[in-house]
Amino acid sequence: MSNRVALITGGARGIGRALAIALAQQGWEVAVCYRRSVNEAASLMKALRESGVRSRAEQCDVSDAKAAQAWVQKVEEEWGRVDALINCAGLYHRVNFFEETLEGWHEMFDHNLHPLFYLSHAVAPGMRRRKWGRIINFSIANAEQLRGQPFLTAHYIAKVGVLIVTRTLAKTLAPEGITVNCISPGFIASEGVPVEELQNMVSKIPAGYVGAVDDAVAVCRFLLSEEARYVNGANILLSGAWGI
Repeated sequence: MSNRVALITGGARGIGRALAIALAQQGWEVAVCYRRSVNEAASLMKALRESGVRSRAEQCDVSDAKAAQAWVQKVEEEWGRVDALINCAGLYHRVNFFEETLEGWHEMFDHNLHPLFYLSHAVAPGMRRRKWGRIINFSIANAEQLRGQPFLTAHYIAKVGVLIVTRTLAKTLAPEGITVNCISPGFIASEGVPVEELQNMVSKIPAGYVGAVDDAVAVCRFLLSEEARYVNGANILLSGAWGI
């Protein structure tokens, strides 16, 4: 899989960061974007340079359609191709439905769902020309259950939407050698969820422990590989059996 190019949104922290480093070590050329994590991005670039592959980290708010499309175009023009898109970026907050603000409501969709539309439109033409591509999205472990979520309403709806977009893209792009799959984490020890919340959830996780970012990286690496060429439109739960 060396000499392939991966784009990773939200790549300066958490799962995105760990995946960027793992792919670089595997020979992938890696371009990540971040919105606010400037210091983390500088640290990431140091780690990526040590791998010896071409890499870059750019500040880009992919909730802005023009910015997202410009980022993809820039990488394609300078590096010649984009083989994989991994959508790791996304905001998360807990707030009661009737205490949610209009701004907060829109943020959940702007950062968790809409970028999939912008970025897939941007990367698909090149993948179609090359007859090969991988797109990986992230939802949440219990999204398929369509449960009421008084404190996560907008976030949860956006993540359900991620499943629908994933399956739509998979069905549309499969004839052209492109796979589109979703990973749905439960509780993973990364910057995305407060430590106290993770600790409180351990007793509710059948496996008895919180997952690690490396667990997500392992699933991503499989989905990017040729071994997963016939896996398309899947939603892989990464939750230790929580949320089923």
